[in-house]
Amino acid sequence: MQPKTKAITAAVTGSALGVAGLAWLAMPATAGEAPQLPPVSAEELVQSVLSTKTPALEGTVAVQNNLGLPVSSLPDGTSLNIDSARVVNDGAGDSRLSIEQGASERTVVRNGATVWSYSSKDNTATKVTVPAGALPEQPGQVQLSDPATAATQLLAKVRESSTVSVMGTARVADRAAYELVLTPKPTERTLLREVRVAVDAEKRVPLRLAVMTYGTADPAFQVAFSDIAFAPQPASEFQFTPPQGAKVTEEQPPAREPGHDATADQVKTVGDGWDTVITGTIPAGALQPQQGGHGRDVDPKALLARFGKPVSGAFGTGHVITTKVVTALVTDDGRFAVGAVPEQVLTEALGAK
Repeated sequence: MQPKTKAITAAVTGSALGVAGLAWLAMPATAGEAPQLPPVSAEELVQSVLSTKTPALEGTVAVQNNLGLPVSSLPDGTSLNIDSARVVNDGAGDSRLSIEQGASERTVVRNGATVWSYSSKDNTATKVTVPAGALPEQPGQVQLSDPATAATQLLAKVRESSTVSVMGTARVADRAAYELVLTPKPTERTLLREVRVAVDAEKRVPLRLAVMTYGTADPAFQVAFSDIAFAPQPASEFQFTPPQGAKVTEEQPPAREPGHDATADQVKTVGDGWDTVITGTIPAGALQPQQGGHGRDVDPKALLARFGKPVSGAFGTGHVITTKVVTALVTDDGRFAVGAVPEQVLTEALGAK
């Protein structure tokens, strides 16, 4: 089952070290009568999710998003529209993520210390070799590759600042699941109303993650499997050979001093829980005009001026863009702050210029 739906996903970066993968994907809940399951407490369900290692699996992720973003592609040509995605995991750390976007496909394969990223659109591949288990977790990112990973990482991050409850059952990807609901505590400054996680009743693996905001009964976005099979996966799934004629680039991760995170100087988190804000500096040249998808020229500064609201404060001047669940502030001197928070929280995070 691969219905044509849409979602926003973070771009698979050129280095492939910051693979954000399917951070927030979406699809409607699978129709069907709610299954009858034994009662379980919220704490028991949370603990079982956090202690369960994602098993070997293969599944399809279909996508829908209700963000209403004003742009359809990023400056590097990565489309924000996704037709479907396929996830494969060996249960021991190796994984494959394939994203279909129209006639093109983007693939990310992790096999031990090697990460390949490939784009069929321009027939380019990037290979990065890192020590096993040393892929950095950058602030605010969800690593490769599936709804189970995304929901588990989010659950670990916000559980202490949430009221957690079990609100019935559901059927997702033809599997029985418990509905776990996390609601921000009153002290949290966030645009979100709640997050719902459908947890597989047998495997205790998240099957769907839905983000709810105020003023609507429909999710702003969800991430879910449309079909899934828990079974050993062939080793060939985690092998990658660049197609003939592909332009291949090999990269090495930046050297890091013991105890020092090389990404900490560029990207930082301010706060914690629901009102966490990600701040950093936009790479040099990223705001300059460049070629986007379908050969079209994209001027990031012009887009900011068109869709953003001019703002000023102790941080300087810039533009702010607000969606149903995310607010982003980009300053004229190239700094940024983003989070599921009101504008005021972003200006506080940036502080003085």
